[in-house]
Amino acid sequence: MVAPVPAGVDTAGMTATPDAEAAEFAGLRPHLIAVAYRLTGSLSDSEDAVQEAWLRLSGLGANGLGEIRDRKAWLTTVVGRICLDRLRSATARRERYVGQWLPEPIVTPLTGGPGEDPLEAVVRADGVRMAAMVVLDKLTPQQRVALVLHDAFAVPFEEIAGILGCSVEAARQHGSRARRVVAEAEPPPRASMAEQREVLERLLAAVGSGDIQAVAEVLHPEVVLIGDGDGKAKTTRQVMVGPDRILRFLAGLLEMYPPGAFAAARPVLVNGDLGIHLPPASGEGRYRDLDTHVQVVSIRAGKVVAIYDMANPDKLTHLPG
Repeated sequence: MVAPVPAGVDTAGMTATPDAEAAEFAGLRPHLIAVAYRLTGSLSDSEDAVQEAWLRLSGLGANGLGEIRDRKAWLTTVVGRICLDRLRSATARRERYVGQWLPEPIVTPLTGGPGEDPLEAVVRADGVRMAAMVVLDKLTPQQRVALVLHDAFAVPFEEIAGILGCSVEAARQHGSRARRVVAEAEPPPRASMAEQREVLERLLAAVGSGDIQAVAEVLHPEVVLIGDGDGKAKTTRQVMVGPDRILRFLAGLLEMYPPGAFAAARPVLVNGDLGIHLPPASGEGRYRDLDTHVQVVSIRAGKVVAIYDMANPDKLTHLPG
């Protein structure tokens, strides 16, 4: 949450009321959260970065604020610099991470009109879908900052060079290399909501009924399953590749957990795509307890080409009620 806003001045150096300052920053907050989330893949880091950017802005005083010609651009640059530091520190954290690392999902309700939550605006962008966010994790911190700020938010390379502490030409090279990585990964574009619904309903019906053959018919030949639990919740620790291996894994899950445990899954939006929230379930006898999961799929040619299974409880603290 944004801290209480003290009285300040506007960009022209005129005095402004606290309400006016708060309203202006609230209007910019969805944009800044979008920048920070694409850069870090973490909601907590994004919120902290935006909060820190506000504190830096509010600490400038009248003279400093009066020198800012474009407050949105200034805050975008500041958030970029803060997130670069967080990306560098995240590298060390990921070395200690158990299993695979996935971006923290943005889970929003499936029904209802647009609300006031900035996250609901963030997930409308195609570049925030889980498949695209996973590709961004393949980039170096410098490449990610250059690509996201320039290509997604039109920040000039002259400003990006200042954030990265390099020449303008080096900043351009970081962006160019990042584009090659993204192009080679070729994440599938966001499927229409109608196609997502049809494919996901087929998958859930097949898994719920235990019909492994029906599951196989929904999976793309190049399908992968990626789980994220950090050793704190049960999911696969290795990337599973191919229908056969994934089918064996799913068959084992159906034997491991209580009958009907997966029937409690409810649809939600995960990074703007149709996904499911699977609540925890207690096991009895030979069955294991089921952890909370959030899952979303990526679709190519009408079939599931990627399944992202997020179970790390530290990344599931923003689930809608």
